[in-house]
Amino acid sequence: MHHVGNFVSQIVDNQKRCVPNQLAKRSTIADKIVNNRKVGAMRMILSALSGTAALASSALIAQVPEIAKTAPAYTEHVRSSIYVTVRDGTRLAVNIYRPAVDGKAVETPLPVVFAFTPYRARFRDAKGDLNETGLDERRGLKGLVPAGYVVAVADIRGKGASFGHRRGFQDRTEAQDGYDLIEWLAKRPYATGKVGMLGCSYLGGTTFQTATTAPPSLKAVFVGASELDKYGFVRRGGITAQFNTRPDEPLSDDLMSVPLDGDTDGALLREAVAQHAANTPMAGLWYGMPYRDSQSAFTQNKFWDEVAVWRYLDAIRKAKIATYFWSNWQDEPTSQVILAAGNLNGKFLAGPGGHCNPPPDFDFQGEIVRWFDYHLKGIDNGIMREPRATYHVMGEGWARTNTLPGASAKRVKWYLGGGTSGTARSANDGMLAQRSQPRQTDRFTVDYQLPPADYFAFWAQPMDDKGLSYTTAPLPKPLRLVGYPVVKLKVSADKPDANVFAYLDQVGPDGKAEVISFGRLALSHRKLGKAPFDTMGLPYHSGLSRDVRLLAIGKVAQMDFDLTPISRVIPAGSRLRVVVTGADPRQRNLAEIKQVPAPNISLHLGGAKGSLIELPVEEKLP
Repeated sequence: MHHVGNFVSQIVDNQKRCVPNQLAKRSTIADKIVNNRKVGAMRMILSALSGTAALASSALIAQVPEIAKTAPAYTEHVRSSIYVTVRDGTRLAVNIYRPAVDGKAVETPLPVVFAFTPYRARFRDAKGDLNETGLDERRGLKGLVPAGYVVAVADIRGKGASFGHRRGFQDRTEAQDGYDLIEWLAKRPYATGKVGMLGCSYLGGTTFQTATTAPPSLKAVFVGASELDKYGFVRRGGITAQFNTRPDEPLSDDLMSVPLDGDTDGALLREAVAQHAANTPMAGLWYGMPYRDSQSAFTQNKFWDEVAVWRYLDAIRKAKIATYFWSNWQDEPTSQVILAAGNLNGKFLAGPGGHCNPPPDFDFQGEIVRWFDYHLKGIDNGIMREPRATYHVMGEGWARTNTLPGASAKRVKWYLGGGTSGTARSANDGMLAQRSQPRQTDRFTVDYQLPPADYFAFWAQPMDDKGLSYTTAPLPKPLRLVGYPVVKLKVSADKPDANVFAYLDQVGPDGKAEVISFGRLALSHRKLGKAPFDTMGLPYHSGLSRDVRLLAIGKVAQMDFDLTPISRVIPAGSRLRVVVTGADPRQRNLAEIKQVPAPNISLHLGGAKGSLIELPVEEKLP
């Protein structure tokens, strides 16, 4: 152990000398001094490293290095599958992966990590290749069995090989199913009784919703790309878009599931899938509830309330379920993920990529293992002493802070105005400046000639040719933006209602534009209100039917709404551009809701209270 102390001292000295290279050689050093027989020594090293990590608290580092690793505790696994009956008698398909030695499952009780999916736990694709969620590296599950965990993956009711049908998208029934499965898993002879849960996107939602039921055995969750407020996400600003509105998969997809053990001829699979025909159509469910207090024709209740996680936050707090939230900067759910972490005092991670993509240059699997090691195995690896938030600042590197991104940002106003930037395809090609401009009115006709919804999928593309634009002069120095931009627009229209979309673009010296943030708000949903949860100071629109108000034709209204959060440095010489349109390609139902003739929308500029955008400027790390 004397040599272990020397190595730790060496690491501490290296950290003090050079923060950007902190911990960069953890893995190499650890490999020299530990092996599978020296797990105790490794725990001491990790604990010491976490203490030195405090030196780098609230620091910018070029790369978040991997945590020191031992060889996998287990190199084999055995899989089994079984139908588990939940409280209402429905049978749910569960696949279980257990660490093994010489082909035999380990008998020593181990913690369980559970995932709950609508995308089929085990199935064969069109090429005949086997896909297994429980061994999926992208979802962070692949490394858990080698690290000494039992991994369980279940199909939600109405999907995959499970029986039953879906009453609603992530409803209370599904959440209670998660509760029942967790408690069933905790009581298995191979389990210690402590269970964790993880997932991203829909699987992040099932994780979050299950946590709201507070299963006694659930100790920690790792939630990706899920929302605190379902209405505020799916019908953001009163407008649906691409998330949760795609067509439901045909039953033939579920029939590609691998039958469970014992179902040798697939009869049970076919019987289960036949029941899926009664599933509630997901897009129809959301489209049929325009207001937060709408009654669903499918569920016969105010379904937005049922699926609002914020209504159950106290249950999660009282159960003391540890929460870690993650997403990426080019993913719309990140708006909600930061709010979830803020309301539950959870840890936070954000990478530079898109929807549910593990962050590059970051030991994502290692972070998941460390999280569950601490909360399910009681290993003091220091993860809870490290800074609360780890996130990528695009154009700069990784940052680690004790506050959430944007918490210390200063809101700086930039005003939409006249002039000509000479850089945009819009009809007006106006300017964006830090000083208020002379009064004027810019007008455009909503353009519904857009690419199909699938063209954009998860992220927007430049839209300056579809509406109005306002572009800065080249920036004289880099501008560091971390947090939520907020637009404050003065708008009128020749229709009593219209949808308004705002985009923030980064424009390079070569003129190439990239959307870095966006948001939306229906004119009729403009009324601001007090949120039932902490919005971190962002505008809140209730979406309640009593607060929805049509606007007299030609009357000017104030529209304040936040855009998706950003974390990047805009280089000197680049420009920023605000674009305002009346339609977006990601509206899957655009053909059904477009107005004929198309609305004419006017922006009113100039003066101290003219249309503007507030940018979250963070000159240095908090």
